[in-house]
Amino acid sequence: MEVTEEDILKQIKRAKEGKQNAFNFLLDHFWNLVYGFQLKRVNNEHDAEDITIEAFSKAFDKIETFDENYAFGTWLVSISKNIQIDKTRKKNASIYSQTTDASAEIVKKIPDQSPSQEDKLITEQNLNELLRYIKQLKPHYQEIINLRYFQEMSYNEISDQLEEPLSNVKVRLLRAKKLLAEIITENRKK
Repeated sequence: MEVTEEDILKQIKRAKEGKQNAFNFLLDHFWNLVYGFQLKRVNNEHDAEDITIEAFSKAFDKIETFDENYAFGTWLVSISKNIQIDKTRKKNASIYSQTTDASAEIVKKIPDQSPSQEDKLITEQNLNELLRYIKQLKPHYQEIINLRYFQEMSYNEISDQLEEPLSNVKVRLLRAKKLLAEIITENRKK
């Protein structure tokens, strides 16, 4: 099914209302666009992924400021480009700092109370099978899944543990759950 501009605007409106599945839709739909753009710029998968996560984090924090007269994908790419430029400047200046400043109040717009489709799929799995699937993820995704589901840490606790902004943790966990759900679904077909 092709996604229309109208569908995207509807999901943006729902995201502005704080609907979790709208954030999931936007992340899924625009991930490859932003990640592909960054991969070409930085030529490093890990850095491109980190920048993409930060871009979505910043965009979701500021979703209410998005102007529907512009393309959402262009807005995301612009945010990622600015993050990449900042990181390059900081790296060149040998100064390390986080580029995402998100207040706890704004970050709460991505709620974690209700289980998503991915959450349900993950919890239905046999533990041994689930561990085998998790091992197919990249290490930083394995870690965040472990902290959230096996150590049962809250988003805030994970943020403290990883020393990352809360908004980055939420986006990284969304991405990890999506990838894990894809692995589970693919293996069910076999």
